[in-house]
Amino acid sequence: MFKSLILAATLVVSAAAQAHNTLAEAIFASQQAQIQSSVVATGLDWRVGQENNYKLNMGGFLNGTMKMYVREIIADGIWMVQDIDLSIQKQKVEVLIDPANGKIKKMLVNGKEQEPPKSDMEIVDQKEDKVTVPAGTFEVIYLKIKDNANNGQISEQWINPRDIPLSGMAQSKADSQLGKVTIQLTSFKK
Repeated sequence: MFKSLILAATLVVSAAAQAHNTLAEAIFASQQAQIQSSVVATGLDWRVGQENNYKLNMGGFLNGTMKMYVREIIADGIWMVQDIDLSIQKQKVEVLIDPANGKIKKMLVNGKEQEPPKSDMEIVDQKEDKVTVPAGTFEVIYLKIKDNANNGQISEQWINPRDIPLSGMAQSKADSQLGKVTIQLTSFKK
């Protein structure tokens, strides 16, 4: 299973590669690679009611939460929602995703339509790994990703689309203007 996921991750290296107006956009953009990798590896078998909950930390001093869930499945695709709650900011990102290829068809941030993030990511390291987060310990694919369109910023992703619904993300670490952003899975519903 992990060999096919590594292959899929290698084949699909798209995620956001532009400056983002909001934290919510940046967080969603970092997950595009996992979503599209999941489509290649296992298909996009998302269902209404699937949900992932995460704890967020920015720069070691700002804490919050994120809830990601499937709102509805329509003829045009799957509506996935991210509700982000930081003490200084709350945001909702709604994304219509094409289940055939994992690409974004429409994106709303706080109810306003936005251009989907551009992609120019390069996987610079990948390996089988294990990670422990508040939701448990998972066998994962570790990806180190370079954002070529954003001054070569590096992000790290620990994913398992087999056991974790939606993007399969167990943990993510990425640089930001406020320091390292860490996202860790706290619970999920399949």
